[in-house]
Amino acid sequence: MSTADRLRSALSRFPRVPLAHRPTPLQRLERLGRVLAPCSLTIKRDDQTGLAFGGNKARKLEFIMADALEQGADTIVTWAGVQSNWCRQVAAACCQLGLRSVLVLVKKPGASVAEDGNLLLDRILDADVRVVEGAEGRSFLELENVREHVDPVLEEVRAAGRSPYLAPVGGSLLEGSMLRPLGALGYVDAFLELYLQARDQGVKLDSLVLATGSAGTQAGLLAGAKLLSPRTRIVGISVAADSATVGGYVKEIAERTLQELSERPDVTPDEVIVYDDYLDQGYGVLNQPVCDAVRLCAREEGLLLDPVYTGKSMAGLLDLADQGFFREDEGVVFLHTGGTPALFPYRDGILELMND
Repeated sequence: MSTADRLRSALSRFPRVPLAHRPTPLQRLERLGRVLAPCSLTIKRDDQTGLAFGGNKARKLEFIMADALEQGADTIVTWAGVQSNWCRQVAAACCQLGLRSVLVLVKKPGASVAEDGNLLLDRILDADVRVVEGAEGRSFLELENVREHVDPVLEEVRAAGRSPYLAPVGGSLLEGSMLRPLGALGYVDAFLELYLQARDQGVKLDSLVLATGSAGTQAGLLAGAKLLSPRTRIVGISVAADSATVGGYVKEIAERTLQELSERPDVTPDEVIVYDDYLDQGYGVLNQPVCDAVRLCAREEGLLLDPVYTGKSMAGLLDLADQGFFREDEGVVFLHTGGTPALFPYRDGILELMND
């Protein structure tokens, strides 16, 4: 049995519900690739996973929602930022499976909330939306930092006679009701899919570049690469926190994921590649390099990126190329993790930077 077949067999042991359109396309970016010449540039289109405008969370939710159903849940409670792609896809998955969704959306202190982008979609998807104000400088990745908002919601749901499943933001950290790295399993499976596509299409898989926030996507890809293609570098462009914090999450989740797959859980520090150079003023803050990357991809390829995740990771990829990070004739794959609904709430900032 091949390594790919063994991995497929290991993944089949985990309960799963079909939510994502798979496989997603792997396509060459010929025009944009000239910017990276002599490297080649290919894109993995996980913005086309379906499930309410698509995105990387659909793959994670196949495993997480199966776990929720096994636990007898009828309501999914989760939390994230106001324009969360994760929450939008949680709400859509609940609609498909006949469950209720309660979304605790954390806004910046004093910020206004526009009923636009993902928040508009949350409303259309009939989610029970609770907008709360977060503390300045406090990350909402960790459950402990949002318990004051989340715990009362759980109590309310239980008091109404319902059974909640608390899904961690991004489906990444082992928090709430998720006791195994189920979200990361979705991206072990995604790497298997990519590996086979690249083999069949003759695409070199030397470096895989992605936006990394809550770390589960990068951790799953890293675990998959270790099992199938150890030479492939998984390069995370942080959009949420410093490289030490995100890298620590990546290592922890990847090791737990390898344990679940009955593999040696050793992840070395040099395998965890996270750049925080492109954070600028922090999560969700638009800047000129991000706007330029969004415009470049649109102009050269008709490809839409978002200003929070994929625009920032593409800006990072382009800068790394300028710095000589990629070897001559290297095959670079960019993972499009979705998030394009966020373009619309950022319209004013994008137009202003475009006109500068």
